[in-house]
Amino acid sequence: MNLSEMGWNPFFDERFRQFENQDLFPARVGKEGRGSYQLFFEGYKAIAEVSGRFRHDARSQEEFPAVGDWVVAQMLTDEKKAVIQAVLPRKSAFIRQSAGSRAEGQVIAANVDTVFIVSGLDGGRNFNARRIERYLVLCAESGASPVAVLNKVDLCENIGELVSEAELAATGVPICVVSAKTGEGLEELFSWAKKGKTVALLGSSGVGKSALINAMLGSHEQTVGAVRADDLRGRHTTTHRELFFLPSGGMLIDTPGMRELQLWGDEDGVDMAFPDIEALAENCRFHDCNHMGNKGCAVEQALSDGSLDEGRYYSYVKLQKELAYSTRRLEQKHRSNSKARWKQIKKAYRKEQGNK
Repeated sequence: MNLSEMGWNPFFDERFRQFENQDLFPARVGKEGRGSYQLFFEGYKAIAEVSGRFRHDARSQEEFPAVGDWVVAQMLTDEKKAVIQAVLPRKSAFIRQSAGSRAEGQVIAANVDTVFIVSGLDGGRNFNARRIERYLVLCAESGASPVAVLNKVDLCENIGELVSEAELAATGVPICVVSAKTGEGLEELFSWAKKGKTVALLGSSGVGKSALINAMLGSHEQTVGAVRADDLRGRHTTTHRELFFLPSGGMLIDTPGMRELQLWGDEDGVDMAFPDIEALAENCRFHDCNHMGNKGCAVEQALSDGSLDEGRYYSYVKLQKELAYSTRRLEQKHRSNSKARWKQIKKAYRKEQGNK
């Protein structure tokens, strides 16, 4: 398989030029786990680790390779192994806040053209309009185009109602109703997974991502798990991120179901994910209105007359607050890092002066 078939284009070619004639080669990350990576070169693949210098210079986990990344790698002689020297700039990146208390981003998938936000139509918690909105905020920050995929239509008795909820949550976003089991609607998904294009599947456990991958691949590459009978929540059958090559010529990145999806980015992502509320805000009589109770506010008026769904509005407010908090934490981290660097510089200077 040549590079262009794996998604290589002039954007990456231009940024690789500085590494030419150095016995370095471009490769795409197909799998990651426990500090090692599977790389796809032109015509072959290899297992790789990042170089010691790369590890030393990296300022955060976000700078390490992720599935879908294009990297600059050096092949080891007579071994099917490689060393990653650099990560090329990303055209897009789906990033969430790392689990835990650290103010740091975690790249879920890189250089993706389209994101399939998958929900299940089989009841329980597999369909949640608020969760769709949360994914859309991160998609807006990523640079990739979202598509809301409603899977398991063969198990749904109230399709029209759930589609209407999805259309409200994903205003202006394509909605695809499919069944991985029967094949219904899959042809529409392939229209985004054309030759050289990369699609990522995102969604909670139990929505049928693995079954969708198997259906699109025409094989059983991924283990499919059953959902629990009591609450219809799924088990994690995918434990790592991985890139697959589709018969259509496109590529598909599978990701584990995420129980915790903390936002990462700035508040612009919320604005882009809620275009209906932003359109109302533009007509607000107050230039600096927070749309939270001010008399004469266009958003408050829409809530009063019922033209704006109350649940959607409160989701908008919640996500804005969450991103504002994330931004403050990141700024605080940068200030702390800056102080630490200046302390090191000052200490080194004093030591140098003392040796004179």
